[in-house]
Amino acid sequence: MKKFVEKDVAENPLYHDTWKLLKKYRDVVWNLEISVQHVRAKFEIEYGTSIEEFLDSVYLAGADLNGSDIEHHAKCIERSHKMLKLLDSTVELLRTRHKNGEAYYWLLYYSFLSPQQLKNVEEIIENLRPHIRDISFRTYYRKRREAIDALSSVLWGYTSKDSLDVLEQFFPGTKPAGNRADNR
Repeated sequence: MKKFVEKDVAENPLYHDTWKLLKKYRDVVWNLEISVQHVRAKFEIEYGTSIEEFLDSVYLAGADLNGSDIEHHAKCIERSHKMLKLLDSTVELLRTRHKNGEAYYWLLYYSFLSPQQLKNVEEIIENLRPHIRDISFRTYYRKRREAIDALSSVLWGYTSKDSLDVLEQFFPGTKPAGNRADNR
């Protein structure tokens, strides 16, 4: 049963990008930290100063780093850092604003986001018990799928069709004229 649920979530197009992002989260965090450490050390050896001090002096002098290795490394690190910040802020928004946010947060945290990966589902469930009462294997997989779905909707947004349908429920007549059934 476990493998079936994993495959179902991983291959479902509604979850696919979020699933991939969550599965790689720990590796991305680790690689980003290693990259930053490596670039800092290499920079200090080559230039005898920290990156921040160097960049401050370069910008003050009006020098242009476009196309340099330094610029390339800095942009790669910045891009990865922004992606992680986006995911972290999205998880925090989910945690604080969604009706099941606290439970979803802990599900995502122990499943994907904690610094150390837990050994197996039993260990994840054991860590979840203080946060989610009466959690079983089936409940874990169901709620994890719900958490990923909720996170996906925040990360990638609802499709425009879904948004239009929701708007129409709250504010009748907000759909564009070409999409309303009465105008066809």
